[in-house]
Amino acid sequence: MSVLSAAYMHDEAAAFAHVEAMLWPEGPVCPHCGGVDKAYRLEGVRTKPSKKNPEGVERHGLWKCRECRKQFTVRKGTIFEESHIALHLWLQAIHLMVSSKKGISSHQLHRVLGITYKSAWFLSHRIRECMRSGDLAPMGGNGGAVEVDETFIGNDRSIKPKGEKKGRGYAHKHKMLTLVDRNTKRAKSIVVDDLKASTLVPILQANIDREATIYTDEAGQYRNLRRDFDGHDFVRHGQGEYGRGIVHTNTVEGFYSIFKRGMKGVYQHCGKQHLHRYAAEFDFRYNHRVANGVDDAERGQIALRSVVGKRLTYRRIDESETMQAL
Repeated sequence: MSVLSAAYMHDEAAAFAHVEAMLWPEGPVCPHCGGVDKAYRLEGVRTKPSKKNPEGVERHGLWKCRECRKQFTVRKGTIFEESHIALHLWLQAIHLMVSSKKGISSHQLHRVLGITYKSAWFLSHRIRECMRSGDLAPMGGNGGAVEVDETFIGNDRSIKPKGEKKGRGYAHKHKMLTLVDRNTKRAKSIVVDDLKASTLVPILQANIDREATIYTDEAGQYRNLRRDFDGHDFVRHGQGEYGRGIVHTNTVEGFYSIFKRGMKGVYQHCGKQHLHRYAAEFDFRYNHRVANGVDDAERGQIALRSVVGKRLTYRRIDESETMQAL
């Protein structure tokens, strides 16, 4: 049976029960005072009557804490907070985003879910925010191998403002650095301002174990990596060399092939202020793919467990930043 056929994908009460079971395995947790399993459910509560809903709308999943006497739902403190979109539609959107290998556009979401494009755009960014990983463990532990490469995409308006001729080369493009651990088969992407050694090496030092062996191409910024890591070798792409035994960057290049097909074919355009979330989306699906033993349903559950504490608020589009993380 399709995951989209599950009751919690269509029924609001079932959706709240599903999210509560995922986020509150030991009972309801009050977001106001932190009390665990000290709340009781409020049944039959409805919103105020309106022209659209003369009898009001039933408030599913409403609880009241016995300690602080405040009301709350499982939405509080998550990406769902203050959203007027039904929770079961959120669950559909999460499944569609985590199961689409190259992503799903906001226009497609707005047509499938029956919501406005603006709501679908904001919803998708909230979901990408919960896909961002806070892993602190360095890659390449126990002498593992890590592939490192960079790519260019889009047009950086801070370098080439709208209306100016883009020109050739890559100086006007967004730059992104990606690390892939061969042992864990996980990737981590970081948006960077430039590709100088002074910018990239500190990132590698912060994210890769000193005992690791690093494989790169012949780019000059990686020339002195042996000073910081146990091993470093590279392939000479300029001379037509793309692999020499275990020395290659084909794994990270494979990651980029999926990333660029999604960014160019599905999303088509992305501003620099949002690129880190799109990168996190592709990292998440790559790190939790079938080759790592995770299917679509489990991938959705992993994303759902990460919704707490990652709320985004919408700001006017003409302000300095459209999104602000809380």
